[in-house]
Amino acid sequence: MIRVEHVSKTYRVQKRSAGFAAALTSLFSREYEEIRALNDVSFTIGDGEMIGYMGPNGAGKSSTIKILSGILTPDSGSVTIDGRVPWKNRIEHVKSIGVVFGQRSQLWWDIPVIDSYELLRDIYAIPKAQYSKNLEELTELLALSELLKTPTRQLSLGQRMRCEIAASLLHAPKVLFLDEPTIGLDAVSKIAVREFVTRQNREHGTTVILTTHDMQDISALAKRVILIGRGRILLDGTIDDIRREGANPGGETTDLDQAVANLYRRLDIL
Repeated sequence: MIRVEHVSKTYRVQKRSAGFAAALTSLFSREYEEIRALNDVSFTIGDGEMIGYMGPNGAGKSSTIKILSGILTPDSGSVTIDGRVPWKNRIEHVKSIGVVFGQRSQLWWDIPVIDSYELLRDIYAIPKAQYSKNLEELTELLALSELLKTPTRQLSLGQRMRCEIAASLLHAPKVLFLDEPTIGLDAVSKIAVREFVTRQNREHGTTVILTTHDMQDISALAKRVILIGRGRILLDGTIDDIRREGANPGGETTDLDQAVANLYRRLDIL
């Protein structure tokens, strides 16, 4: 169970004008602006749910994921995941979560993928028998047998993302955070990732939180959608709720991407 209650997070960002004179002035007198990334955010996610967590750029999605994974500490509010506070019980917490960032890698760039996996086995202290079983299953399901001996830098984007997903699941986490997992992938790779995530949820009961701008990912994977904008939760419902709230003037039906765009404009969160 993931429980988020009245969480707020503010960043202090330095501002200055362009040019050498402004840069010199900033050495002695700095101007800051406070950015409210999260503002009284609350939601609950049950075990085994698959959630689409969506919103425009700068809405607060990444800040939420970083707090849930224990990377950031909120200014106020509380978060518990299976009874643990992520930023207070980090060592125990990371053993039960997996994180995939579509634009960041947890694999070492210049060594074969299997060597990265061995390092992760040591980091997570995975028992050898469990590691071998999980690796065999992931290798088969994600078709990794031809990739394990290849350095990460020589993989295509689609191949690397399959390896990244396997890396996040080697320790059999109960909760999986997917941040833009299919960004830049071709249609075949996207479908393969979606099918695997669905199977992981069905067979292992893995709780999945998906943040993405790809509405096909959302509609294929998530039965429930949480919409965040300007740091606030604006909608917690289904894909049908998104279509209804984002319908064109007059109520005529529209495709999902257009419905989302209409909803963002109506809520003034672009």
